[in-house]
Amino acid sequence: MNILVTGANGFIGRNLCVHLKEAGVENVEKITRDDDDRSINEKVKNADFIYHLAGINRPENDGEFKTGNTELTQKIVDILVNNERSTPILLTSSIQAELNNPYGVSKAGAESAIAAYREKTGGTAYIYRLPNVFGKWCKPNYNSAVATFCYNTINDLSITIHNADAPLSLVYIDDVCHEFVSLLTNTPSEPEEYSQVEPVYKTTVGEVVSLLSDFKQSRTSLITNRVGVGFERALYSTYLSYFKPEQFTYDVPSYIDERGSFSEMLKTKDSGQFSFFTAHPSITRGGHYHHTKNEKFLVLKGKARFKFKHIVTGEEYEVNTSEAISTIVETVPGWTHDITNVGSEELIVMLWANEIFDRDKPDTVAMPL
Repeated sequence: MNILVTGANGFIGRNLCVHLKEAGVENVEKITRDDDDRSINEKVKNADFIYHLAGINRPENDGEFKTGNTELTQKIVDILVNNERSTPILLTSSIQAELNNPYGVSKAGAESAIAAYREKTGGTAYIYRLPNVFGKWCKPNYNSAVATFCYNTINDLSITIHNADAPLSLVYIDDVCHEFVSLLTNTPSEPEEYSQVEPVYKTTVGEVVSLLSDFKQSRTSLITNRVGVGFERALYSTYLSYFKPEQFTYDVPSYIDERGSFSEMLKTKDSGQFSFFTAHPSITRGGHYHHTKNEKFLVLKGKARFKFKHIVTGEEYEVNTSEAISTIVETVPGWTHDITNVGSEELIVMLWANEIFDRDKPDTVAMPL
């Protein structure tokens, strides 16, 4: 199957080409601004599926809207009709196609050309009226507020907000690409007049800027948002994509004393924190109990002995572990505990606690074993 992607060097095009490759599509032709009429004609007539993503949204003059949106689409349609092809074609349009402005009118014209092609040839045609698309590789200070906000936040540039409550409807680039690629194998028998990508995230300008500020502060506060699901996951990934290589790293505080070192790595708002510590040979750390707090320890390097004692009954328990086995040792409320480096080299232990350490309410009571 010969796949053709117009606008292949654009934001959506670059991402889509990567997803097509991952899906095992080997023959992907691309149309960019460098293609002339002869090249466009040859690529279009030989295509078995066309993703028509090319368009104009930031022209030097309004006349370019018609040329780059309506007329380019009509040119592709004419090539197919003249060569008696009924090639499936997908057009990325915009929700602004309903507006009476030069951009909206040009997008509506492109939609009309595709609709006429579908009616005349019986070919499968999809028209996706996309809201704002966000994700990696979207150009800041161009046509995406999210891209601009991400770039400015990372680089300490000011963000101008005229109305924090202004609504935003957003779709994530990976969802767009997954939807588009799926059409190669899951072709609807009767495509809708206007197709949509799901989910559509409903948010506001102020919420986006606030979340981006949280992401930036997380490198110093170490507190992360819920970036594993939904909109915050997609926005966080987008935010990270604007880092320059020299911005890939950051330092966390390390507290060093005669026993070894202790470093906090990551904190969550409601699911605790991650840290790690070291201990020199024969050093014992801990010697305290908790009423409510829970901790999970994993030895990454060295050998350790964990000792426990019930603070009321005096019952004792001991366990030895090392880097050779992936054993989690868990503290239990009401049992005092400590950990001793029983090896000959430095001990390194990863630690998760179910709550962020609060110096005013540490829930840590000293009781050496």
